[in-house]
Amino acid sequence: MSDTIEIQHEGDETQGRYFTGVEGAEREAELTWRKNGNVRHATHTFVPAEARGKGVAAKLVKAMIADAREDGFKIAPDCSYVESYFRRNPDLSGLRA
Repeated sequence: MSDTIEIQHEGDETQGRYFTGVEGAEREAELTWRKNGNVRHATHTFVPAEARGKGVAAKLVKAMIADAREDGFKIAPDCSYVESYFRRNPDLSGLRA
């Protein structure tokens, strides 16, 4: 796996995902979300076994946080990984729905 992880985003007005390919894995790493008003609910985070423990999930969350700051939406950490990320980073409380 390369040291440079490029997070991509796709979606529409109601739902989407942040994702990146993982070398040697059949499935991409992804963080899925669905929109409700001005809140994006982070519904699920998945990282293939080949990439676990390498900070990929954190990079997915950071991409969503960057978009929240730029676009002005709040994040509801419905997924356990995103919930734990917010707990470890109390400075992000202003972005939490």
